[in-house]
Amino acid sequence: MPPIIKPETEREGVARIFEKHIADYQVQYPLWPQHRKIVHDLLNCRTEVLGGHIDRCDRCGVVRITYHSCRNRHCPTCQHMPRERWLEQRKAEILPTDYFHVVFTLPHVLNPIVLNNKKVMLAILFKSASKTLLAFGQNELGGKLGFITTLHTWDQKLNAHFHLHCLVAGGAVSPDGSTWLPCKGNYLFNARALSLVFRGKFMETMKRACKRKDLKFADNEFNQLKARLYEKPWIIDVRDPVKKPEHVLEYLARYTHRVAIANSRIKSLENGMVTFTFKNRKKKRTATLTITAVEFIRRFLLHSLPKRFVRIRHYGFLSNRNRSANLSAIRQLMD
Repeated sequence: MPPIIKPETEREGVARIFEKHIADYQVQYPLWPQHRKIVHDLLNCRTEVLGGHIDRCDRCGVVRITYHSCRNRHCPTCQHMPRERWLEQRKAEILPTDYFHVVFTLPHVLNPIVLNNKKVMLAILFKSASKTLLAFGQNELGGKLGFITTLHTWDQKLNAHFHLHCLVAGGAVSPDGSTWLPCKGNYLFNARALSLVFRGKFMETMKRACKRKDLKFADNEFNQLKARLYEKPWIIDVRDPVKKPEHVLEYLARYTHRVAIANSRIKSLENGMVTFTFKNRKKKRTATLTITAVEFIRRFLLHSLPKRFVRIRHYGFLSNRNRSANLSAIRQLMD
């Protein structure tokens, strides 16, 4: 009888921490329905629980059993193939121009409100950032921009840190569609000016959400929050452009389909303590952090997204409607 090769089923990384300590977590915190789904999928990813398929070699007869992955977008082991498929689709959409990386970050004062109203507040973040970029494209370049936005909700230590990564094509299409209007050199827009407009649009959209009762605030509470948010400038980072179109996809791959932490960053799980690496940006080196397994699970689950919430979005001439026709016309304009 030919040998049967079964896949390894020992949990790794995040799934192993869940396996060992999810009961300890539930002693201290409730497991909400959306979290229960994530825990179930990660614990059963690539195990017999989710089924599988059998491959048999035509020559030697060896049988290999392969279990199915959970395909949960929060799972660290299931993002490679979706990312590769998505990037393959984007290949045909890259234009021969510079691309600028712009990061919109929400002040941490808003973290408790976002965590308790994710669907509403994250939608406001997308809407405000996209309207800001489109307005600057119209006012500064005289046309419509095209850009891709990706939501991240974490920092390197797994704390809440809500920000949008935007990859912006270095030019705009004139309103009548007859001219490509390129950016000049390495300059896109002024970060300080972007910050002021973004803050204004965000607060105005948030105010309308309060009036619709999508967010529940007393008038004095919202006014107090507004005063705090206007005390300090909001952080907008406009980074150096990606010069070569062939590098754009590689650049995109760093930000799309990422989860809060990769299994490779988890170095040990001992005596209920988790040690993982993080980038210390101030000291410009990699460091390690050790926290309890319960605290690790709490921080990981902070970054669950609402059901069917789209975290990668396209705007301007890259929006889903008429994207192919727009790109074809732009290439003709660029010759």
